[in-house]
Amino acid sequence: MTQTRYKQDRGLTTRMVTSMFLIGLLYVVLVGVLLVALGKFWPIILVLAGVLFVVQFWFSDKIAAFGMGAHEVTQEQAPALHGAVDRICALADMPKPKVAIARSDIPNAFATGRNERTALVCVTTGMLRRLEPEELEGVLAHEMSHVAHRDVAVMTIASFLGVLAGVITRIALYSGLSRSARNAGPAGLAILLVPVVSAVVYVIGFLLTRLLSRYRELSADRTAAQLTGRPSALASALTKVSGQMARIPTEDLRRAEPYNAFYFVPAFSSKQSIGRLFSSHPTLEQRLEQLARISVELGRP
Repeated sequence: MTQTRYKQDRGLTTRMVTSMFLIGLLYVVLVGVLLVALGKFWPIILVLAGVLFVVQFWFSDKIAAFGMGAHEVTQEQAPALHGAVDRICALADMPKPKVAIARSDIPNAFATGRNERTALVCVTTGMLRRLEPEELEGVLAHEMSHVAHRDVAVMTIASFLGVLAGVITRIALYSGLSRSARNAGPAGLAILLVPVVSAVVYVIGFLLTRLLSRYRELSADRTAAQLTGRPSALASALTKVSGQMARIPTEDLRRAEPYNAFYFVPAFSSKQSIGRLFSSHPTLEQRLEQLARISVELGRP
């Protein structure tokens, strides 16, 4: 974690290190299975895996920001938003990230970037229209906590293995690889292992990133509330944004779902209870309960 006034979270650090170790181990297993099953193509496998990793690490934040419609804005274009970010930066004693706005009625915010130099904090027009200044500052403090703790970068890297395994599984299922392998004798059995191992790796990687993501959201809520000293403002923003999600058209929510791991509040309507089981965020009740405890603690002499 960089040196800021955000409180260090050893639990988050431990989970990030553990998740990266396990996901790295899974990555080695996946590449190893591919090399065994498709031995004569090993140069292509290694090059492809290396290229995908580089692209994921260096450009995934830009791809995510583009996909979510983030457009960087200047001080003159959004003085109120820049002013709120400036106040949080001064409070946290950290460099100012790039500031962006996404034209979307979905009330949300997110942060991307590998480090403080490439960090970007974005707020949607829907959130700017609905939140009061204190509520918006609470949300921005939450998002900048992700930047300070560098868990945005960890989530970006952690998601790579799931993406790679998912691509391999889809290629195997839709290219007729399994049918060809059944007719290829013992060699075909080795090839059949590729989609099976890829699917297992995808599921394990998915669960690991979800567990890390839920904890990091609670950590960001906690450290943002402690930094600003106004947990009630963040709780109010959470309640307001979560309540507004049910009013957003389902089609818009579905387009936003792939980026839920980055959002302040996941893009789910109240009817999507199955999706909530695999949500990248803790429940609203858990987040509000934690903020209520912090409010009591801050009120003590």
